[in-house]
Amino acid sequence: MKGTANTKWNNAFLGLVFTILYLPIFYLIFYSFNAGGTMNDFTGFTWEHYQSVFEDTRLIGIVLNTFLVALLSALIATAISTMGAIFIYYTKKRNIKNTLLSLNNVLMVSPDVIIGASLLILFTMLGFSLGFSSVLLSHIAFSIPIVVLMVLPKLYEMNDSMISAAQDLGASSGQVFSRILIPSITPGILSGFFMAFTYSLDDFAVTFFVTGNGFTTLAVEIYSRARRGVSLEINALSALMFLFTLLLVLGYYFIQQYGHNKHAQQMKAIGKSADSERMVKRG
Repeated sequence: MKGTANTKWNNAFLGLVFTILYLPIFYLIFYSFNAGGTMNDFTGFTWEHYQSVFEDTRLIGIVLNTFLVALLSALIATAISTMGAIFIYYTKKRNIKNTLLSLNNVLMVSPDVIIGASLLILFTMLGFSLGFSSVLLSHIAFSIPIVVLMVLPKLYEMNDSMISAAQDLGASSGQVFSRILIPSITPGILSGFFMAFTYSLDDFAVTFFVTGNGFTTLAVEIYSRARRGVSLEINALSALMFLFTLLLVLGYYFIQQYGHNKHAQQMKAIGKSADSERMVKRG
């Protein structure tokens, strides 16, 4: 009875949290269809604000810039972080491993304002022009710790006996890396990629510091438009971004499930091959 009561309270608390989080989003989406042009009174249904978003060529360009930065930064950060996580995992000296993990965690907990200001000072000292390149490098920098923390647990969950079995069967280091190690941590790599992509997509604080004239991202543009006054085009754009994020999460879920099933089949096949090889050697 006590466990049931605790479960009910937990569910009620989660329901309250999700209501607080999602109610403002649905409020914005609701008024994005308002023909009245304000968020004070709903006077009628219209697609006008969505049409205005798609007719705004400057805004479309900003959206494309935002997705390009998010995609490139997520890909590069995932590649660097995967190699970094593998290096940390195989580091023998505990002091070095703990130092690397501590440095990674410091970047994770550092406020975005501090990271943005630090990167701005660094780019200014180096004489680096602010724009696409500075935003891309900044997004790679703050995405790397996120991906490392997503990949490392998968490395620790990995069955090392599979690597030993593959080596016993004569697999080279490259084959072990590509056919055993990478498939084992693929769920973590995918999780890190999607986390880095979404973090880059909605980042405001860091981007606000390092963006320059002639280049901006969606978060900075929405902020600048909101300061000029409430526009239901912002609501429409927010609704579209929410829908895209929802589709992204669903796609990630199905990809992860497919990856888990495929990896389980591969590991089962490798295990059977190793058992057969041992039986032959004993015979």
